[in-house]
Amino acid sequence: MRSFRLSETPIDAAALRITLEDPAAGGCVTFEGWVRNHNEARRVTRLDYQAYGPLAGDEGEAILDEARAKFGLRAARCVHRTGTLAIGEMAVWVGVSADHRDAAFAACRWIIDEVKRRVPIWKNEHYADGESGWLHP
Repeated sequence: MRSFRLSETPIDAAALRITLEDPAAGGCVTFEGWVRNHNEARRVTRLDYQAYGPLAGDEGEAILDEARAKFGLRAARCVHRTGTLAIGEMAVWVGVSADHRDAAFAACRWIIDEVKRRVPIWKNEHYADGESGWLHP
């Protein structure tokens, strides 16, 4: 199983969390990014995510490999949705386990920031006024 993947179906956070278990781990930190109903004072009605799959997968794997080395993680996973998402749906999930909580918290934050910065995933926000706009998450 790849540690980073794109998914066109809802993310199963409970199943993913189990993949982080390790008897040597002292902490697990997860992050769930949800579709919210607003952005910069505009009412959002839905999001459409698109990604360049092969590059996104490779870059996501590279980020998780870097995080494992940098923070000494026991495990790291990330799933990002593609397709149309409604308000309240989970768009991204990141989870890590580590020997100590400080490393787990720092790594989880670092991973989501790097995924947003480096992975070729784009979102099209649809607004209540009928307009839409493409953004790099």
